Amino acid sequence: MNGTGDWDLWRTFLAVVREKSLSGAARALSLTQPTVGRHIGALEGSVGAALFTRSRGGLNPTDLALSLVPHARAMAAAAEALVRAASGGAAQAQGTVRLAASDIVGTFVLPPLLASFRERHPAIAIELALSNRNEDLLRREADIAVRMVRPHQEAVAARRIGTVRIGLYAHRRYVAAHGLPASADALFSHAHALVGVDRDADVLRGARVGGRALSREDFSLRCDSDVAQLMAVKAGFGIGACQAGLAAADPDLVPVLPGAVGFGYEMWLAMHEDLRGTRRVRLVYDHLAEGLSAYLRQG
Repeated sequence: MNGTGDWDLWRTFLAVVREKSLSGAARALSLTQPTVGRHIGALEGSVGAALFTRSRGGLNPTDLALSLVPHARAMAAAAEALVRAASGGAAQAQGTVRLAASDIVGTFVLPPLLASFRERHPAIAIELALSNRNEDLLRREADIAVRMVRPHQEAVAARRIGTVRIGLYAHRRYVAAHGLPASADALFSHAHALVGVDRDADVLRGARVGGRALSREDFSLRCDSDVAQLMAVKAGFGIGACQAGLAAADPDLVPVLPGAVGFGYEMWLAMHEDLRGTRRVRLVYDHLAEGLSAYLRQG
């Protein structure tokens, strides 16, 4: 393999993998299609093999290309971390901080905390990455992460915030129309509609209601988006899971079988230990630790 260290080429490569076409990659990167084509041609010339094959569905990466994707993504994360690091000095309260969180936490919990942080530190920009997968802090995919499992990576500084309590809830409109189940058995009757996961079976592993294991067939609405599930409950579709802190802030949500159903996750705040001395990252970290602790106390 000849020299292929030009980051622009690999950025284009990742865009073509993602978009499955030269034109889609060109739009995503604000480049011309011929430029994208030249970038891919240069990479293929360097590695001495084709990276994509054409099909009706677009451009498909070859086995070689697929083996290169993780390394190209690591380059992307490093390049983004480099830009963030250069955005402000270590002792300055300015620059960019990238924050990773789950969809539900990033959509409903973090915005008011970030709004209050902005009032105190307007020179610090926040990048909010929402995903239910754990971003790799060691690869600098994020500077700070809010996680629902304890981080076990070395060189990651983590603080346990507390326990996120989860319960079942329904909207008042649903309760007025269908009533509340008096028992776990009644919950699974055809008189009630449950909202839950579709294909994400790992979420259900070990989950039990009244001694009964849950399965996707129990749900009348199946969706792997936690946000969509919660919005369906708020719309009155049926009964679903919700964080106690979020439910406490919504007077229209009514607890369902509160004494019989409930579980929780540990909430952790983590960052790469090398960033503890970077003021802008530390300011965000400490602000979130305080705000998330207050949020958990509400539930």
